[in-house]
Amino acid sequence: MIRTAVHLALHAVVPAAVARAARRDRWLRAWLVMMATMIVDLDHLLADPVFDPNRCSLGFHPLHTWPAILVYAVAVAWRPTRWVGVGLLIHMLLDGLDCVWMRCF
Repeated sequence: MIRTAVHLALHAVVPAAVARAARRDRWLRAWLVMMATMIVDLDHLLADPVFDPNRCSLGFHPLHTWPAILVYAVAVAWRPTRWVGVGLLIHMLLDGLDCVWMRCF
């Protein structure tokens, strides 16, 4: 329960910190774009059960696979999609951290 709460909080706090560090003048816009990328979790609706606190998202859900992550990395290179790509990569990094945390605790 605590792990899930921390995980969800990090999905808002880390993008906010990145946005503030990279775009002091227009950080709110960058943060809102990155928060919009959380829609990537809609692929969890394809799973049964939809939520399993002991399941690693990476490699399981279609938008959390390595080919998808490669597309997100490419999105960072193109200026119009840069913040979308950064948001998605942060999301995948945090989900990966959750997978490691799940195995350790």
